[in-house]
Amino acid sequence: MAGAARPRIRAVVFDVGEVLIDETTEYGTWADWLGVPRHTFSAMFGAVIARGGDYREVFHHFKPDFDLAAERRARLDAGMGEFFNARDLYPDVRPCFARLREEGYVVGIAGNQTSRAGRFIRELNLPSDFVLTSDDIGAEKPDPAFFKPVIEHTGFDASEVAYVGDRVENDILPARDAGLATVLLRRGPWAFVNEDSPAAASADVRLASLVDLPSTMSTLDTDKATPSH
Repeated sequence: MAGAARPRIRAVVFDVGEVLIDETTEYGTWADWLGVPRHTFSAMFGAVIARGGDYREVFHHFKPDFDLAAERRARLDAGMGEFFNARDLYPDVRPCFARLREEGYVVGIAGNQTSRAGRFIRELNLPSDFVLTSDDIGAEKPDPAFFKPVIEHTGFDASEVAYVGDRVENDILPARDAGLATVLLRRGPWAFVNEDSPAAASADVRLASLVDLPSTMSTLDTDKATPSH
């Protein structure tokens, strides 16, 4: 009921792109693959996001018959598959994870990623308890089926889990509908769009950096909305 206390949050699960990983390099390699100047690709990407479109529309703009799975296979065959490492990791991630673990939280990673990307995430050796990708799960956000195994991996009830994401429609809303507490991280290409989205107010907490997350966790123990940081 309104105003009732939320059970203490015991697990925090993080999205990947623009939450943990700066995707600038990856999108740049897609521009190279498509034979498009990087600044042109970035401009189109921004335009699509600003009007609320799906990021995959960007690829179709430059290649109308673009098939993401087929193009990923072609890149692999050409020795140019997706890749990221610690250089692409946002600097606030590792200390945030370490502090959460020190304070007794279960820390998980779960995002719309390929199994190949999942391998790179595991090779970062972050202090996390589990890594799940949409390939592992067999469902992608915002499909509700994505969150069921995520919750199960924490070992807790949905109400005891917080999900951290950078997108309102893909992270915050479906996580909230699954019963999780939500943290909207304001960075990456969706950040400015989120600022103007009325739905962004549905997040329990809104932060500009993961540096502030550990100290903000106590505010998630109640259903009351918290001010942006």
